[in-house]
Amino acid sequence: MTQEEKTKIEERIVDVLKTVYDPEIPVDIWNLGMIYKIDVKEDGAVDIDMTFTAPSCPAADFILEDVRTKVESVQGVTSANVNLVFEPAWDQSMMSEEAKIELGFE
Repeated sequence: MTQEEKTKIEERIVDVLKTVYDPEIPVDIWNLGMIYKIDVKEDGAVDIDMTFTAPSCPAADFILEDVRTKVESVQGVTSANVNLVFEPAWDQSMMSEEAKIELGFE
């Protein structure tokens, strides 16, 4: 798989991540800054490091499964491994400008 192919797959992954929401927050997880890493391997396997806005997120299982299912539906992806990480700890500075405006932080 070429770097260009990996980049295209990563762009499609970002597009589907923008459709995943925490039910309590009206902004997608990509714009909230909850995705720390997307690593597309040669064989199409994808490793994603993500976090939550709070370690005790009640929708954690739902969100993790939604991410895995949607990423695995992307053309070129053979499997998705979603790693939940808390380092670095999430804070509001990780949000996109769009998310900050939507949530009233700007």
